[in-house]
Amino acid sequence: MTDSVQTLPYGSWPTPITSELVVRAAARLGEIVVDGDDVWWAEGRPSEGGRTVLVRRGPDGSTTDLLPAPWNARTRVHEYGGGAWTVSGGTVWFTHYADQRLYRVAPGSSEPVAVTPEPAVPAGVRFADLSADGDGVLAVRETHTASGLAAEVVSEVVRVAADGTTEVLVSGPDFVSDPRRAPDGVTLSWLQWQHPDMPWDSAQLVVRAADGSEHVLAGGPGESVVQPVWGADLSLWWLGDRTDVWSLYRRRPHGEVELVFDAGSDIAGPQWVFGQSRYDLLADGRVVLAYGRDGADRLAVLDTDGTAREFDLPYSAFGQLRAAGDGVVCVAGGPASEPVVLRVHLDDTSEVLRPARDLGLDPAWFSRPEHVTFPTEHEPGGVAEAHALVYPPTNPQVTGADDERPPLLVLVHGGPTAAARSTLDLGIQYWTSRGFAVADVDYRGSTGYGRRYREALKGQWGVADLDDVVACARWLAARGRVDPARLAIRGGSAGGYTTLAALTFRPGVYAAGASHYGVADLAALAADTHKFESRYLDGLIAPWPAGEAVYAERSPIHHTDALDTPLAVFQGDEDRVVPPEQAEMMVAALRAKGVPHAYLLFAGEQHGFRKAENIRAALDGELSFYAQVLGFPLPAAEGITPITVVR
Repeated sequence: MTDSVQTLPYGSWPTPITSELVVRAAARLGEIVVDGDDVWWAEGRPSEGGRTVLVRRGPDGSTTDLLPAPWNARTRVHEYGGGAWTVSGGTVWFTHYADQRLYRVAPGSSEPVAVTPEPAVPAGVRFADLSADGDGVLAVRETHTASGLAAEVVSEVVRVAADGTTEVLVSGPDFVSDPRRAPDGVTLSWLQWQHPDMPWDSAQLVVRAADGSEHVLAGGPGESVVQPVWGADLSLWWLGDRTDVWSLYRRRPHGEVELVFDAGSDIAGPQWVFGQSRYDLLADGRVVLAYGRDGADRLAVLDTDGTAREFDLPYSAFGQLRAAGDGVVCVAGGPASEPVVLRVHLDDTSEVLRPARDLGLDPAWFSRPEHVTFPTEHEPGGVAEAHALVYPPTNPQVTGADDERPPLLVLVHGGPTAAARSTLDLGIQYWTSRGFAVADVDYRGSTGYGRRYREALKGQWGVADLDDVVACARWLAARGRVDPARLAIRGGSAGGYTTLAALTFRPGVYAAGASHYGVADLAALAADTHKFESRYLDGLIAPWPAGEAVYAERSPIHHTDALDTPLAVFQGDEDRVVPPEQAEMMVAALRAKGVPHAYLLFAGEQHGFRKAENIRAALDGELSFYAQVLGFPLPAAEGITPITVVR
């Protein structure tokens, strides 16, 4: 350590990783489509109001944006979307966010043409999970009525022709996804599931033959199937978790179902959005796939004899795997790299097709995560430990005093079936470069550790997850890694619920918290949410309304008498998943008790913030809140306007 290194209080360290840098030229990389020699991908751009643009990379390496403003390739099916676009033979199909209609862009054109009519209910007919089918597309169609009731929403598989002619192929199940046509041009496969299951609880893979007969090939009670893919030889591949982890299966024509590869950890993730891809089939019979281990992904090629060879790459997260010639194109990220579009060849060479933005930072600024496993309280399902990625405070120009320990910020992911990812995230580095330690907790219920770990949260939401975020903070404090008097917790959506629960039901552990569109009233969520999640809490808590007493017992809004911890609340005013009323009930209770709090309501935002100015306001507002509560100065150079804390 050189003499030029300053010693300053933790939390106040000057850093170039500002909220302005977090959003500057930022892009959320989405789905990838390989169409001949072209590679297409989606970019969500906060600087353009969060809209999703499609980008084409030609064989000469040139890139071109399709869809000028205000076009936005984003669907609201299941409210979380995904699979909003596809490309085949140069023809682009996409769902436009504003009206949810299906549009088509012909090869060589840049002008979208509406394919489906204006619905009677605004944005009431929505399309997702698009895949090419001759001169048309297969899609999941979600139809809403004027009542807005979740019970009246209808999900179907349809085929839409170029002239708008629409044929209903599958109707009846509560939910459908992944409609895929076999190479014979006739056989159809899809996934379906029924209330109260979520797709990671139980989903069936159904095949309809040329004669119209249907049979369930895999899945059902206790087994989830995701990502069916047809091989050129009419073999059908999929990922299923009948062995506890999502593993790779195949059924050859007229053959038996066979387990092809078990990585010992989940290959798939929870199907919150359409269009995910964690493996793909190469033309020579091999398979490229990604799977996790110790908090990081491996990318591997599976030979025809079943042996897997891992690639040596400086990345730790892989998604959107699409076969391309002698290799695969994917979205990849690592501890020192934001996500990129990457082409990987089987000879171990690789090239970046879409680089991450140039941050202009030395990698010494980046905190590298450590995967830790720690004991926790109670043992639902026999699971008595949990996991986290722990980031130490990191700043090459500043250090803390020898007699001071850093504050800890515990991150609680959403879902609650999501998982911590070790890809460089400036939203985390924003904190670590200022002197915070960060723990991104994979509490029980998280994905990546198998069904048994995931189901340890069944009936235990608000119990097991709460145990784990408290145990993690105490475990780190007991080892002298963080200041036990300056523990903070933050989360969004389901993570926001756990944050509110931790402050309400475990008072005294945390000194501050921040809820981003978090759930305060479980009963209100069960009674008034969208179709996809309308029965979700049956499994996480208890059947509704029979279990109403359990909902009340675990809802922070009903126990605010125990809430005396300062809290910042951030909310979008168009959130359909967790409506603003949830946040405002909590804020009213804080105000009535005189508990220090702050509240920011963002106009035009839904479930998650997409506009650059709002992302900045939420980050800087949260930092300002902690500075006032935990007692450290804000870096003067950034000119952050202190958030108003009501006391």
